[in-house]
Amino acid sequence: MQRRKFTIGLLSGAGLCGVGAAPVQAASLLGSLSDGDTASGIRAALERGAESAVGLLGKTDGFLGNPKVKIPLPGVLKKAAKLLKATGQGASVDELITAMNRAAEAAVPQAKELLLGAVKTMSVDDGRKILTGGDRSVTDFFSAKTREPLGVKFLPIVTQATEKVELADKYNAVAGQAAGLGLLDKKDANVQQYVTAKALDGLYFMIGEEEKKIRKDPVGTGSDILKKVFGSLK
Repeated sequence: MQRRKFTIGLLSGAGLCGVGAAPVQAASLLGSLSDGDTASGIRAALERGAESAVGLLGKTDGFLGNPKVKIPLPGVLKKAAKLLKATGQGASVDELITAMNRAAEAAVPQAKELLLGAVKTMSVDDGRKILTGGDRSVTDFFSAKTREPLGVKFLPIVTQATEKVELADKYNAVAGQAAGLGLLDKKDANVQQYVTAKALDGLYFMIGEEEKKIRKDPVGTGSDILKKVFGSLK
């Protein structure tokens, strides 16, 4: 019964795949896959996305050296940083930015267990949405399943890392005043919470980048199951 339900679910969503095939054609392609192959392919994509993102970000310069995810000072504080640099305090600003990114790099490896655990919870409906939902479906799946618990897990690690930098307290004081004046979102008024949120944003962004690669060139992944499942959408 579960096998029949999974197949019907995939076929009903096949027209959403957005690859130019008519719904009937896409349904025919997906219908050629066994339920086992389909589930294995989706799980393989989830695991690959999670492991790739954690591996790329959870190391020295994973954030700091990647302009796509590097964590900057938020909002109005960027302008304050320019003033500080103009008065010869540029090194202090750079130290804080480095510390924020190092904190994110230290936290990300803790995500792997939760991300891979989320893969095991994948439901029939999750599988349908992931396979036919477009470039962000894997990212959206992980975000929905893990963002809140990962935030709880990341925060103490980020807090410990930022406490080593005296400017963290100054950041919180200045950011708190800016938030009180409506110049900064309240969620960005605490450096630890800000870095935690940005670390999660970067993590899900990199998962999305891996997902795009899989969908664009499943053959290039070197994985037979990814080629079979995601290649069927071409």
